[in-house]
Amino acid sequence: MEKLNILQMIGYLASIIIAFSMTQNSIIKFRWINFVGATMFSTYGFILGAYPVGVLNGFIVLVDLYYLRKIYFKNDFFDTLEIRKDNKYLFKFLEFHQQEIEKYFPGFNYKPDMNTISFFVLRNTAVAGIFLAHEEGNNVLKVGLDYAVPEFRDFKSGKFVYQSMQKSLVEKGITKIIADGHTKKHIQYLNKCGFVMTDLNSFEKQL
Repeated sequence: MEKLNILQMIGYLASIIIAFSMTQNSIIKFRWINFVGATMFSTYGFILGAYPVGVLNGFIVLVDLYYLRKIYFKNDFFDTLEIRKDNKYLFKFLEFHQQEIEKYFPGFNYKPDMNTISFFVLRNTAVAGIFLAHEEGNNVLKVGLDYAVPEFRDFKSGKFVYQSMQKSLVEKGITKIIADGHTKKHIQYLNKCGFVMTDLNSFEKQL
């Protein structure tokens, strides 16, 4: 009886995990969470003797592993596309992602004449994000917006941005990049991109 109760708990938990995976915007998070749920469900099915359940979810495990391998070993092509201040697609992009941008960059307001560095981040020619920044004097670059669309939110775009523009910024005399972090996820992103916390919600990256 106790063994059956434990199996039931595993089955319920696996169902909850798989359902939770369906709510993820990030394809990587979806694959990892779905992989865990399917592994538990497959184990549950084989132990219980429900072999169709075990086999089906075992197949899902293999599918998740296949696509995770493709994601982590795929050679993406990254590039940047400079934005003019009157770019119509820019306004459409900011309007479409307004709620999410407000979540990670509270109070953000696009000021065309303020941004000295403005570009879209391209990943395999698709728009993966946007980067807007301005010089604040004393050789400092202030990041106003560094936003990645949900399906490309795996740190690769950010690492490309800061690595690719480092040389040109140094040539311009920029010695430090500063940015604000208001959410746990964005702070993790800044840390992975080489930023360190200097004050509450304030981060900097030395070049």
